[in-house]
Amino acid sequence: MQDVDAKGAPEGGWRERKKQATRAALVEAAVRLAAEHGVEHVTVDAISETAGVSPRTFFNYFDSRDEVFVMVGAESSARVRRAVLDAPPEHTALEALRDAMALELAEVEQQQELWQLHADVLRRSPELLSRSLGAHMADEVGLAEVIAVRIGAGSPLFTDDRRTSTPAEDERRRRALGLYPRLLAAVGATACRVAVEHWCVRQDEATFGDVFREVFAHLAAGLPEPPATSHTSAAPVD
Repeated sequence: MQDVDAKGAPEGGWRERKKQATRAALVEAAVRLAAEHGVEHVTVDAISETAGVSPRTFFNYFDSRDEVFVMVGAESSARVRRAVLDAPPEHTALEALRDAMALELAEVEQQQELWQLHADVLRRSPELLSRSLGAHMADEVGLAEVIAVRIGAGSPLFTDDRRTSTPAEDERRRRALGLYPRLLAAVGATACRVAVEHWCVRQDEATFGDVFREVFAHLAAGLPEPPATSHTSAAPVD
């Protein structure tokens, strides 16, 4: 991801980076406090104090305490959608999605501990996990919509701002989507998850970037079955 020198950046760019840094600080504070004390013992005041901001600032970014655990990727998802739309026209939808996700996942190797802590926090809180899954499903619909726009099958219901979307509107948007955009959005999300999980347990074998590229290379090739090896071959059945 391109980084701009703060001294030479326009004021709007500096403000945007400051907002992103504050949001990231709040998320990290919440995750670390929840990992140490349990979600039920974490308050907005404690999160804000740990992040070095006021509770009022917290509510500029999140509507509730729980949202800091559930909506951690909202801005990232919006940037992925925009990057898919803005990708060069000669790129396939899969290539556009791969490149957009690669930019957002560039920091995975530096933030592995925080990613794992967040996953642990969600696993220990069924309610938050359920809400997080719901947010991911909504993100998939939004991503499917921009893929549909990119391939010329966009819906008149499309908008890149889903903040005011109601359940009834979400249902109409799903009905307006074709199969391919929905499938590619879901496959892309799963590919990212598998790449992260695979790399986390095999960090001594490859960089995350290598794993991510290999995952999308398999997808681009149509998922042909790889040559059998001694450690993956199935044992004979008696």
